[in-house]
Amino acid sequence: MAKERIILGIDPGTTVMGYGIIKIEGNKMTLLSFGEIVLTKYDNHAMKLKKIFERTLGIIDEYHPDELAIEAPFFGKNVQSMLKLGRAQGVAMAAGLYRDIPITEYLPKKIKQAVTGSGNASKEQVAAMLQTLLKIKTLPKRLDATDGLAAAVCHYFQGDLGEKGESYTGWKAFAAKNPKRIK
Repeated sequence: MAKERIILGIDPGTTVMGYGIIKIEGNKMTLLSFGEIVLTKYDNHAMKLKKIFERTLGIIDEYHPDELAIEAPFFGKNVQSMLKLGRAQGVAMAAGLYRDIPITEYLPKKIKQAVTGSGNASKEQVAAMLQTLLKIKTLPKRLDATDGLAAAVCHYFQGDLGEKGESYTGWKAFAAKNPKRIK
């Protein structure tokens, strides 16, 4: 029988960061937790980043995930928004790397494709599929939590297919694959 593993999925954001944690035993997937880190009460961007780091470490220390799956930033028209989102993603990744957890990035379309079968699925379609797969009784009002959960489920499904996203096993691996991002 395959060993048990826990996967933490993160949908980074500077207003709301979604997360989901699943446990895999053999080929059985079980929901452990999912939720949101709401950052609206902080108007200082640096303080939001600090809170993302602290709360991500707290989740890691509580659930001890073996792997972390994170949604990669997508290209948009607003450069400032992309920059802030990239920072939020980087800080969440730093928390995982700080605890020596392997990290895999997935594009939003890849996550939607893995969960629903369509890379163009809506957030609502992704949430509905997760509700069925993981027997979630009630979905949250905001869907950031299910987006984070979708990253974890995508990672599990992609691992079975041998089609991982971009992976990092530590600072050294991240720096080697991203020399232009390290200054």
